[in-house]
Amino acid sequence: MERIICVLIGYAFGLLQTGYIYGKLHHIDIRKLGSGNAGTTNALRTLGWKAGLVTFLGDCFKCVAAVVVATLLYRESHTEMLPLLAMYAGAGAVIGHNYPFYLGFKGGKGIAATAGLIISTVNIWMVLICLLVFIGVVAVTRYVSVGSLLVVTIYLAEVVIYGQMGGFAVAPEYLWEMYAIAAFLMVSAFIKHRQNIKRLLNGTENKLSVGKRNHK
Repeated sequence: MERIICVLIGYAFGLLQTGYIYGKLHHIDIRKLGSGNAGTTNALRTLGWKAGLVTFLGDCFKCVAAVVVATLLYRESHTEMLPLLAMYAGAGAVIGHNYPFYLGFKGGKGIAATAGLIISTVNIWMVLICLLVFIGVVAVTRYVSVGSLLVVTIYLAEVVIYGQMGGFAVAPEYLWEMYAIAAFLMVSAFIKHRQNIKRLLNGTENKLSVGKRNHK
């Protein structure tokens, strides 16, 4: 039951669609601009740097908030599985971000929310690896999608390696659940980026750009 509760907590936080809310405050439906996505990249491309930054921070830290709430709720009663419950809360936030019921289940792609989970559930060196890889790849290629997909792949590898090293300090049966959650998030990200992958393969993927309703 605690797993379901944590997923629901995460989903509730994930429903806070920062890009959509920011757009509405400016009388814009971001889902009708650019790629039609409610996430950071589309906000950056269509509404500018400020919108992109606000959207990223909002979507990232709503996941952090979900993890914090779950941790506070179970830190005394379920100490033996707390890292696992934190991951369930983070996964719930990603699901809520990607599939908000009140927006017809049309949200973002979950990368900023996943970044919040990475910040919350791995050590500082693993966070830095993900950050440096993302910045480096996007700086060189200008493909946000490539950086995003590499990060979720690296996150899965980090969770497995750190778990096998005993870093999470949980029982083996919980470790396998954690690996499964990280794998689910990676697969989910690839599914949400399937059109980007197709464009990358045929050489038509959009490169990073900043503007105001000028990018499709």
